[in-house]
Amino acid sequence: MSSFSDPQAVARYAQGPVKQVPGFHALQQMTTLLLAEAVAREGQVLVLGAGGGLELKVFAEAQPEWRFVGVDPSAEMLKLAALTLGPLASRVELCEGYIDTAPVGPFDGATCLLTLHFLPADERLRTLVELRRRLKPGAPLIVAHHSVPDDHKLRWLNRYAAFAVASGGIAAQDAGKSVAALDTRLPMLSPEQDVALLREAGFDNVELFYAAFTFKGWVAYNPS
Repeated sequence: MSSFSDPQAVARYAQGPVKQVPGFHALQQMTTLLLAEAVAREGQVLVLGAGGGLELKVFAEAQPEWRFVGVDPSAEMLKLAALTLGPLASRVELCEGYIDTAPVGPFDGATCLLTLHFLPADERLRTLVELRRRLKPGAPLIVAHHSVPDDHKLRWLNRYAAFAVASGGIAAQDAGKSVAALDTRLPMLSPEQDVALLREAGFDNVELFYAAFTFKGWVAYNPS
């Protein structure tokens, strides 16, 4: 039996982002509000990187008539998402895989939170193009992930680690290792590069709505 069948394991996972992402709950709330500006009362939303189900639960509770497709490459995380959603899971289709696994839609809106920083620039661009292809004209895409200036990268990563230590997300003695791991393993881009990729993928009206140490969030729209 998966450890995710243990309610305590679910609780431990849910606490992780709160302790490592400044303003995590506010990010989810703002994302919900940005979606609601454009998504109809009975709209359908694509959530890429949905494992764990945290944002799916927030969206579904806020908008009781929306329906969702959640995509994630981890089968175990999708099991956790189903547990996290509970009775709300009846309005969510969970798909194991990447963007190519997602139905073609078209969707009224899409999100990709805390996910794109795992992808190198070329794969990130392809993913953004495929997201846009699945959106209705005028539909929003909301993204948020690590995005730091190239010339001050370590300074901002150290600030991220300081927040995680102060919040209990990582032990103080592990802060240096965490910074080194992020610096070497994640293909992070600068904010300017992130915006350029969104525009290259065909989105317009790209707007920054969230900035919290190393994390940035944008809303962009499929042209009408």
